[in-house]
Amino acid sequence: MQLENSSSAISTTFAPLRNQAFRSIWTATQISSLGWFVQTTAISWLMATISASDVMVALVQASSTLPAFFLSILAGAIADSFSRRGVMLAGHCLIALASLTLAISVALGFVSPWLILGLGFLAGCGFALNDPAWHASVGDILEKRDIPAAVTLLSVGYNIVRSTGPALGGAILAFFGPLAAFVLAALSDLVPLAAVSRSKWEVRSSSLPRERILTAIQDGLRFTAMSSEIRAAIVRGTLFGVASISILALLPLIVRDHLGGGPFTYGALLAAFGVGAFSAGLANSHLRRILSQDRIIGLASVAGAICCVVLPLTSSVPVAALALAVGGAGWLLTWTGIDVSVQLSSPRWVVGRTLSTYYALSSGGMAAGSWVWGAVAQNFSLTIAFEAAAVVLLLAAGAAFVLPIELWEGSDHEAAEFVPPPLALNLQPRSGPIVITIDYVIGEQHLEAFLECMREQRRAQSRAGARNWTLQRNLRSPTRWRETFRTPTWTDYLRLNQRLTAADKDTGERLAALHGGDLPPEPVLSIEGATGGIRSRGEPIARSSRP
Repeated sequence: MQLENSSSAISTTFAPLRNQAFRSIWTATQISSLGWFVQTTAISWLMATISASDVMVALVQASSTLPAFFLSILAGAIADSFSRRGVMLAGHCLIALASLTLAISVALGFVSPWLILGLGFLAGCGFALNDPAWHASVGDILEKRDIPAAVTLLSVGYNIVRSTGPALGGAILAFFGPLAAFVLAALSDLVPLAAVSRSKWEVRSSSLPRERILTAIQDGLRFTAMSSEIRAAIVRGTLFGVASISILALLPLIVRDHLGGGPFTYGALLAAFGVGAFSAGLANSHLRRILSQDRIIGLASVAGAICCVVLPLTSSVPVAALALAVGGAGWLLTWTGIDVSVQLSSPRWVVGRTLSTYYALSSGGMAAGSWVWGAVAQNFSLTIAFEAAAVVLLLAAGAAFVLPIELWEGSDHEAAEFVPPPLALNLQPRSGPIVITIDYVIGEQHLEAFLECMREQRRAQSRAGARNWTLQRNLRSPTRWRETFRTPTWTDYLRLNQRLTAADKDTGERLAALHGGDLPPEPVLSIEGATGGIRSRGEPIARSSRP
């Protein structure tokens, strides 16, 4: 029976690979990631040999993660507004350009700490552009039931490469030098460009005009801020990122100062971190059956804290490798769980923006953490830096009590069907503002249930784009209630209704069941401030009341 459960878990984990587009891009991404880890290993060791500053060594990690903090939210809006496939291609072009430039610079003998950090920043810009589009595309390429397994595969594949790439990078450094590592990385970055160019998948398009980028960013931030489950995941992920990045940012210093090792030892220890992550990825499906996602993420933070405590206290490479394996397991379980929670808590229209907000804040946390732990190590000691990081990781585990991450398996965020209502006036797309009112008759016995539904209704409408939402009670007839909200334009009203999910529409059905009037509650649509701005139905066009 145990063997059957294990086989079933493995089968579920690898089910997304049956899809040709996902399999092709996933495989190409692993090849590119292999080159990236070889390059990162070479860069980190090169920085440790040409710079005496502990902060500069730690900033190698920060240089590639900081762009995600600055650019991910913009990249998410671009991914939701334009072709995600095209955005992925642009991101991979930047990564390839950075790797090629670095290889040429090393070949010409022109290398400096700031050049290394600058090219790492350029590659980070490519990742910031590519990652939200690629992760959001998973839901376009695959069925919803395969998304958890696909996100696990993304992490497992990444950490398979993590378990081999650093060791390979250390070997290449030891036997062939850094130039060979940088050339291999530059060549590997061409593979995903070819895979994405060849792969195609269907994406449901909207008949409405594309949103302006600034509006798309605002809508994405508003949706994220009003989604309690996404907020909890992002806060927990950011806190974990601030603390856990200490393991990777300070590992070169552990190898150099505590273990007395060289590039091969550094690569081998990074491989141990990857092996732990890979093992946790294979066990992830089984763990989700016996533990809640919230409990798994909490235990993963504890695993990271154990790694931080052990690393500065041991002078044994095997013990350090074991600690890193535990830390790697916690790393994968945390990021996989949070990524899936954000994915399945987000409707398709905004998933690129919610993921990018999550990436921005977690990457910003890791960039800040890299600098903070490097500064602590330089001004105090490595031991104090790791102990402080362990305390923050334990706080991240304790955050489960105040910021629980909801179960994402039951989420229903499929868009509900919407048919625009017939109008007696001809409106232009930018005509508005549009005012929507809905009247209800609610008996005293249904009052509590009605107000609870209205709290859900307000959140759903506001997340989808409603402005100035209010609920009014008639003072002369207290059983009569009126819901009112606005949209800036007629197009915004249509877009709002296309964004409402089946779960949101269910709230409307429950409100209708509580309504005690003779006729069901129906929205009344009005245009505000339209004097001289609207023509009759027979006239060819309606002028917008907006400037």
